[in-house]
Amino acid sequence: MPQHNPPLLNVSKIGYVGFETPDVDRMVEHYTKVLDFVLVERGANQAFLTTNFDHHAVVIERAATSRARSYVGYELREDLDFAEETLRTAGYTVDRRHDIAPSTPDVVVVAEPGSGIPIHLYDSQSGTGVSGYTPVRPTKLGHVAAFTPDLNLLQGFYQDLLGFRWSDTVGDFFVFLRCNADHHAANFLASTKREGMHHVAFEARDLNHLQTQLDHLAAHQVRLDWGPGRHGPGHNIFTYHRDPDGNTIELFTQLDLMISEDNGYFEPRPWHEDFPQVPKTWEVDLATINSWGPVEQAQLDH
Repeated sequence: MPQHNPPLLNVSKIGYVGFETPDVDRMVEHYTKVLDFVLVERGANQAFLTTNFDHHAVVIERAATSRARSYVGYELREDLDFAEETLRTAGYTVDRRHDIAPSTPDVVVVAEPGSGIPIHLYDSQSGTGVSGYTPVRPTKLGHVAAFTPDLNLLQGFYQDLLGFRWSDTVGDFFVFLRCNADHHAANFLASTKREGMHHVAFEARDLNHLQTQLDHLAAHQVRLDWGPGRHGPGHNIFTYHRDPDGNTIELFTQLDLMISEDNGYFEPRPWHEDFPQVPKTWEVDLATINSWGPVEQAQLDH
């Protein structure tokens, strides 16, 4: 799907995702001990965790019931005053918040169409993150996937409002959108049966790193739901498991990169189907979902 209109704003990266849970301690223990996240700050009802130099990539908050993707934070290239004025002029309801996190004292909040979840737009994260080599910890939050009852509406919101670019579509129901060189930072599945988050994905450096992560999961009695395999769109090697609240978590590596938007194709890889590999609509078949082998039925339900 090409860009219909010049975007109002330009997101530069996905920054963080929120999880709600009735058991903060259990979730913090899982993300720190099993996935090796660093706990940066902790209060009675909220915990900030990171994988890199940003203050946080995951926020875990106390709530009566579990909910993943309770909000998503994106870093903007634009000045926040400009962003607020632009969104209001375009007819969006905007909330300017100064209490969301210690690392983001100024945030523009706008509701995502369809879901109504808050989208946080900020200019940078300050505060203490982490750096250096670690054998288990993911390199970063890679992307968040969710269901939507109106795919065209949501795709238009991300492309025309936030400046995402179209990377791929599977059939007419599964779209992949990028905001930088990574093949996708957000992907959405059309569904009238399901709602909420599909999965949250964290990046591994390479296959050796991913193997170490999976061995670490096994040592903590966490079993895979699906994978390893290789997706068609994005061509990432993937695995999926569940966190203690039942949220689907992907660990991945080798995601396609579009180094130059001017060239308009993804960096060549030996396993690509097309040369050059450009954004396209993929057939709905088993090889598209997993070119290596079996497909979980749940991945086809939408």
